[in-house]
Amino acid sequence: MDSSIEDASQDGDAVVAQGEGPVTVRAARAAGPPVSLSPSRASDFMQCPLLYRFRVIDRLPEKPSEAATRGTLVHAVLERLFDAPAVERTVPRAKSLVPGQWDRLRESRPELGELFAQDPQGERLARWLGEAEQLVERWFTLEDPVRLEPVERELFVETELESGLRLRGIIDRVDVAPTGEVRIVDYKTGKAPRPEYAEGALFQMKFYALVVWRLKKVVPRRLQLVYLGSGDVLTYDPVLADLQRVERKLLALWEAIRQATESGEWRPRPTKLCGWCDHQAHCPEFGGTPPPYPLPVRSAGSGDVAQGRMGAD
Repeated sequence: MDSSIEDASQDGDAVVAQGEGPVTVRAARAAGPPVSLSPSRASDFMQCPLLYRFRVIDRLPEKPSEAATRGTLVHAVLERLFDAPAVERTVPRAKSLVPGQWDRLRESRPELGELFAQDPQGERLARWLGEAEQLVERWFTLEDPVRLEPVERELFVETELESGLRLRGIIDRVDVAPTGEVRIVDYKTGKAPRPEYAEGALFQMKFYALVVWRLKKVVPRRLQLVYLGSGDVLTYDPVLADLQRVERKLLALWEAIRQATESGEWRPRPTKLCGWCDHQAHCPEFGGTPPPYPLPVRSAGSGDVAQGRMGAD
């Protein structure tokens, strides 16, 4: 799933179709409490509550990265390939889509021009596009698009649980067998995780399976993660108990987010991933100061609402 599009759906931006696929349209939004939960934002909170605050409440800008943008590009190419008849879904055709999808991506997100601003000869861009083509080509060794006819691509899903929690996200691909069995597929341009970290990787897929179950009353037969970076395919066949456990976990997570939103207490959780965070200048762990908290907060031990408290000590 293209995380930039998922982020847009989570934060209230519009995701519209324009000819060749979804384009994110940034909508101005004043600071407000979270209203829904996506797999990416749930993972953010579990990784670091303060990161969640910076992304969802403060909406601090983040610089585009080559790796994430390459993932977005590869997703777009694999989605568009299925526009062609089955016999025309070939490696040369897929690779030929890369330059055009890159042009379209830059048109919809002008900030991506920063990535190669210091590349006057275009050598780094050419290498980067070549890496995207390699990932696309590797996909053909993992799946056969001639034999696939997805029912949905880049499918936006949303449901509201009995508790009022709204879950939403975008699924890369949905396949339905003639017998009615559903397979949810997600492309990853990185490498497959080690076995001990597989459960974390499957969290996103179980999240989607929960939404599909709530919407369609059908438990997906298979969840499939396709890792183009390493050439691995990770599959999992969920049962109803899996989805019920995920729902309970999400409800507990949402309660923790609600409490942090009302108290203004968003504590950092240092990990090895901090080295890749764009927000070190605002993080107390790196000597930074979070921006003024933009929402009203409740005083500890009372129902009173105060203003201006910082989000992390």
